[in-house]
Amino acid sequence: MTIVSQPLAPARPRSGNATWIVVVVCGVIAAMHIWKLPSALTDVQSALSIDLVQAGVLLGLVQLAGMLGGIPASIIGERVGLRRTVVLGLLLLVAGTAISALATTSEMMMAARALEGVGYLAVVVMAPALIRRETPTDRLTMAMGAWTGFQGMATFIAVLGGSLLLEATDWRTWYWIMAAVTAVGIPLLLKYTAPDPQREGGVGAAFGRVWVTVRSWKPWVAGAVFACYTVQWTAVVGFLPTVYEEYGVSTMVGGALSAVAGGVNAVGAVLSGLLLRRGLPVRPMVVTAFVVMGVASVGVYAVNWSELPGTFIPQFVLVCVFSMVGALIPTSMYRIAVDLAPPGGSAPGVVGLMQQLQNSGNFFGPILLAWLATQSQGWHTSWWLTATAGAIGIALIMLFSEKRLGFSLRET
Repeated sequence: MTIVSQPLAPARPRSGNATWIVVVVCGVIAAMHIWKLPSALTDVQSALSIDLVQAGVLLGLVQLAGMLGGIPASIIGERVGLRRTVVLGLLLLVAGTAISALATTSEMMMAARALEGVGYLAVVVMAPALIRRETPTDRLTMAMGAWTGFQGMATFIAVLGGSLLLEATDWRTWYWIMAAVTAVGIPLLLKYTAPDPQREGGVGAAFGRVWVTVRSWKPWVAGAVFACYTVQWTAVVGFLPTVYEEYGVSTMVGGALSAVAGGVNAVGAVLSGLLLRRGLPVRPMVVTAFVVMGVASVGVYAVNWSELPGTFIPQFVLVCVFSMVGALIPTSMYRIAVDLAPPGGSAPGVVGLMQQLQNSGNFFGPILLAWLATQSQGWHTSWWLTATAGAIGIALIMLFSEKRLGFSLRET
């Protein structure tokens, strides 16, 4: 599989690793805003009188902007510039988190969460293209490999950090800390990345490049495969602290276990990158991941672990398998994404469309899982969601034959 650079605005890659590391760090910070909530969810529910289904909406609401705004964000990024758009996203995350910390009603909290979603989207749609623009060719594979693990790293840091802090303080203080951490990312990004060069053409030209992209079927299928992954992963990991609390596990221990479950996803992303570099084809890797996730999720939810020796420990091992092996999917899809833009298309447009579709999974996953748990009065039917999503994902990835794509699905 050959990495093809789309014609982003020319900029001279800087030497060293500091530039791409800073961009990855900004991506991790942005994704931490998704995962700052799960550890605090019980406290937020109590403070704002939010029921379980509303909690599912709140978990997924940060993705709503991603569902609706991936393509508009890519147009803005094409016109305004990659670095400027990432900075804007970080500013919106600071504002949304500050409003959340001041929230007194569920409606105010949800509105702030949607604003955070806009900021998150601006960062994660532009960051891959910014990494590619700023990174020397000989370090690009390493940089993009690190990027694919940003969500798992964010989960580990935010869930574990939140759990520890919530033992000593309240959720509002935790939110103010997150706002401050995000603000620190802005001067770092401005220092270590080059200013955006002038783009040719105006909004019309940017729209034209993105329009060429969205007319191609390939980014749509890639995004749908990604959504079949995110609908499972976000739902399972997002509600993990709540599940463990029902087992009588403390908030700190439950949060730590959830953080580990997210952290092994980052480990899986790195290992997935190594497998791709060794020449393993994308399609079998994705199919294997969906099968393992489906089998593991049946074990996680269909078995009543509270009545068995070891209680939640075997269940937790299955969750870690689910998370680590599942990382094969985003790593594989990000790697082929750079080849999916058609001639005259837009690399940010591909990422924007994929984000739009994958965020639909992030949004609906927690809601559907919460609905299933509410209807069945327990978590034992939750595997219906994960198994169904996995089956759809397998069917979709089978459309990606090398003949249809026009390029090899192996690293060369």
